[in-house]
Amino acid sequence: MKKKKIWFVAAVTLLGVALLSTRYYMVDLPVWHFFGGGEGPDPLTLHLEGEFVESNLGAAEDRTDDPADGPAGSLTVRMIAQQFVFVPQCVVVPAGVPIRFRITSADVVHKLSFLGTNYGLKAVPGVVTEATFTFPKPGQFKIPCHEFCGAGHYAMRGHLEVVPREQFAPLLAGERRNCEPR
Repeated sequence: MKKKKIWFVAAVTLLGVALLSTRYYMVDLPVWHFFGGGEGPDPLTLHLEGEFVESNLGAAEDRTDDPADGPAGSLTVRMIAQQFVFVPQCVVVPAGVPIRFRITSADVVHKLSFLGTNYGLKAVPGVVTEATFTFPKPGQFKIPCHEFCGAGHYAMRGHLEVVPREQFAPLLAGERRNCEPR
């Protein structure tokens, strides 16, 4: 009888450790913040303040040598994933340039993938995910969400348009968040 009790306690302990060691983005966000997590952007105020305000989204050239911005002359794309849309919906970037993507989520976990490449990023509430990708030649890339995020998940799509460098340079900030014909 004692051996059964030890095995039961060991199994319950192991299950508890497994649940506690699960990645934090699988834990309910208020619980994560209560236990000291959440040093990233607040999902409730993403669009209102900080790095992810609406006017700062899309492709932007870094103008300083501040490590947070990247080296002067580099390019950063900032995006927000939220049910059931990527903001901005479309981003224009130059070909052959390393592009630093910074993405977060306003609600649940999302995963964006650039179809036709092996590039992908996970967007997690309260966390900024960062990766640098280079698209060697001009083209169009669909960006579907590959993490089930709710009833409208099937329609969650974005778009990346890669243009020649000389075509990208004269674009204004608003035109870099918009794939309308030029």
